[in-house]
Amino acid sequence: MLRDEGPLVPLAGCTDVYVGLNFGTLPDTRFLNLWRLDALRRIAMQGKALSIGALATYTQLIRSPLVRRRLPILAAASREIGGVQIQNRGTIGGNIANGSPAGDALPVLAVADAVLILRSAAGSRRVPFNSFYTGYRQSVMQRDELIVSVEIPPVEGRQWFRKVGTRAAQAISKVVMAAVRARGPRIALGSVAPTVIRLPGTEAHLAAGGSIEEAGQVLMEEIRPIDDLRSTAGYRRRVSANLLQRFWSDTA
Repeated sequence: MLRDEGPLVPLAGCTDVYVGLNFGTLPDTRFLNLWRLDALRRIAMQGKALSIGALATYTQLIRSPLVRRRLPILAAASREIGGVQIQNRGTIGGNIANGSPAGDALPVLAVADAVLILRSAAGSRRVPFNSFYTGYRQSVMQRDELIVSVEIPPVEGRQWFRKVGTRAAQAISKVVMAAVRARGPRIALGSVAPTVIRLPGTEAHLAAGGSIEEAGQVLMEEIRPIDDLRSTAGYRRRVSANLLQRFWSDTA
């Protein structure tokens, strides 16, 4: 249908699409409801990788023993997304496809070096999560493709997640960070650039034994926050540096 009857907008939990419809900012008018495709909800091991179906809801991620054991920061992020109603409807595939730089689950996938499985009528392809976005709410996904699953290789090291928002729930992030402390630390931030971003300069500085204070300066040069209704660029810079220090302290 995506190939032959498009353009169609795939629908899952609709937690973002309905907002766009309500505000009149969604130009598309034809939709494809995926909600009943239970085959895309499976959470299981695929060899050594954790495979999460694109229609897995945040409630499923919170409750999954596999997710809690292999990627606990994903369960932690899922608990911070909206309220119970949003967690019951929102899906990880929808969060990825929507592409908001404030998506709480996205920094987790960035530091986990996740791989997205995209499928069309012509076949499947694998796209590293960190190569998926090309700009604000833009990606390499074609109009006739669906995100069908996410594969997460083993993550070694201590995992850490923190969201800073107006409230503990039902609030969009001012800043959100996911990180892994290993021999080569991994750090990703949301709400500080047009897309969720990894911080290669900050990671390299810490891996080389540099001070956390200097790493904070490197971080502030790597991010590109803006002023908006939720916060200011200056606040986001200071909070991002503070989160980096908190991560380094908590995982020492």
